[in-house]
Amino acid sequence: MYSSQEEKQRTQTFKRNDLLEEFLMDINNDLWNTEKRLLTSKKAEYPLIFVMGAHRSGTTLLMQWLANLDTIAYPTNLMSRFYKAPIIGSKIQLLLTDERYNYRNEIRDFNCAINFNSENGKTNGALSPNEFWYFWRRFLPFKELDYLPTDELFKKVDIETLQSELAGIVNVFQKPFGLKGMILNYNIDFLDKVFDNAVFLYIKRDPLTNIESALKAREKQLGNIMEWYSFKIPEYDKLKKLNPYEQVAGQIYFINKAVASGLENVAEHKKMIVNYEDFCENPKKTYSELVEKLRIQGYEMGLEYRGEQKFHVTRECPKDKNILDAYNKFYKGVKP
Repeated sequence: MYSSQEEKQRTQTFKRNDLLEEFLMDINNDLWNTEKRLLTSKKAEYPLIFVMGAHRSGTTLLMQWLANLDTIAYPTNLMSRFYKAPIIGSKIQLLLTDERYNYRNEIRDFNCAINFNSENGKTNGALSPNEFWYFWRRFLPFKELDYLPTDELFKKVDIETLQSELAGIVNVFQKPFGLKGMILNYNIDFLDKVFDNAVFLYIKRDPLTNIESALKAREKQLGNIMEWYSFKIPEYDKLKKLNPYEQVAGQIYFINKAVASGLENVAEHKKMIVNYEDFCENPKKTYSELVEKLRIQGYEMGLEYRGEQKFHVTRECPKDKNILDAYNKFYKGVKP
């Protein structure tokens, strides 16, 4: 899924388990022939929710929040291991974890509690949200860059299987299905055309704190701030010539610009713009708006909100001159 060079750059904590990778590949290849027989529908019975935005902008917190609502299905750490057979994985998850299928507490070992902790997007627990990138990369023929123009995606992506896989997952859970779609931040028009029944949840964070958080992620996952972290966007070659602070500031700037541009042509009932700081202060407001968007698409989620009342904003505005200078390079005239 990633180059050997990128794998070498990871700190020990974030290195892959090669034995696990090989075993999962074997299992998924074994299951694929059965999975193909389940690809019977291209249209999901319930809406999809795509979480979009820059890395370190609050996308994982938003996914954990959706998961805790109990009215939205989502890709779990357990389900992600069936990345080539997610419909089968969904059924296995229900069998092992759904209370309806519990028999005398034979299997009660899975962690059903979902907390709001994560480490660079990685969560703990079988039923905690997973980024689901292995699933996405099955379909996206990206090479050096994590990007292709939308017209090329229409030519190269197995759209029918992608639609059928997600429809199959939704139809197993009988709920809307929320997942991160940031790997297609630059191709929202593609997703919009392929999935009629969907909501795009775009989360934006204060750019300065977003830049600082992304730099911290580089240091934690790669051991220093010099190495590139997250998707290689179309501006990658240009940004790589800059210092690491400007690289990250440019990443955040161009991703947000691409998402905002992509959403311009999306129907109002299919999109939501969520400010991270406002969301942390009042998640109930985001819930009310999401309820209305889903209602327009035929799903009644219920007006009663039972989620968290507030989240702590983890970072204050940074004062590091390098970050401020990098910010000013891309956000001229915009006050921090």
